[in-house]
Amino acid sequence: MNYPEHNWSFLHVNDSHMGTARSYRFRPAINKRWAAIKQQIAGIDADLLLHGGDLTRDGDTHEFEYQQAREDLDTLPFPTFVIPGNMDVGNKHASQNGVKNRWDPKGLGWHDPDLNMTAKRLDLFSNYFGPLQWSFLHRDVRFTGFYAALAGTGLPHEQRFWNMMERLPHLPPAKHHVAVMHYWPFMEHPDEPAWDLTKGDEYDNWYFSIDPPHRQRMWEILKAANVEILFCGHVHTGRPVQIVDNIRLYRTQPAGNTGQLSERWPEADTRFGFHRCDVTNEGIDVKFILGNDQCEEFGTFGPLGHPSVEERDYNIAEEKPPIQPDIDL
Repeated sequence: MNYPEHNWSFLHVNDSHMGTARSYRFRPAINKRWAAIKQQIAGIDADLLLHGGDLTRDGDTHEFEYQQAREDLDTLPFPTFVIPGNMDVGNKHASQNGVKNRWDPKGLGWHDPDLNMTAKRLDLFSNYFGPLQWSFLHRDVRFTGFYAALAGTGLPHEQRFWNMMERLPHLPPAKHHVAVMHYWPFMEHPDEPAWDLTKGDEYDNWYFSIDPPHRQRMWEILKAANVEILFCGHVHTGRPVQIVDNIRLYRTQPAGNTGQLSERWPEADTRFGFHRCDVTNEGIDVKFILGNDQCEEFGTFGPLGHPSVEERDYNIAEEKPPIQPDIDL
């Protein structure tokens, strides 16, 4: 379809983390912040919305939250293109010689390997939100979304992920190429080392970024595909734009959940909001739009982190009947 040349807009958001009071934990402030942002988004004359993952609080164990998030996005007046986040489909795989270990270097009771992503969960997410990775052209802009945490899992989805990525440089070109991922590709630079999740001072780096050599392989593909803008969330903390190999890397603010690692960087931004991207003849201008409701936490119940299913007490759910974890994850 041909479009007349004129200015137009698209939007980007991530980490909206909708939850429910029917669960074993709930943070109503997150839902409240996201509701305000969604209302702002709906009032913009945009062509589309990119969602960079973590639509849910506990979608990795509750199909109900997929239903809730899907119905929520369907109220928007334009199409939404979604990729998963770790709270939607499970964590980046943590294993040693193929064997899961209950690593908890910080002593927080966050046993990430217990909630590694599974093929069944990935397929269930796709049933609600479409392909895990995608690439399409719209008004001479190529949009690409992918879940980089698939790299190194050994799941059937990993090969499909790499097949799509390897095709990117050979797809019909566009004036601009905008990509969306959930994890940060790296903490500071592409060549940083592999992080050891069993060490307390390296765990956060491991948890929030993509491991080598997958990181370098992915980055070379993005360069070859002429990606101009790369959005990534997951940390819930915004940082100034970093330009690496001519790619504008946006580590973005969240749409509802609390910032993390903000103490590391004086310029960190943990406010809640979204990005408006205006496409003109001169390029793509990306602006952070502050959410209208920056409310403090209230009414929170249940644990933080990644407690195992066995450790969850659904009796404390404030809304009845409580949901239950899906039987076959």
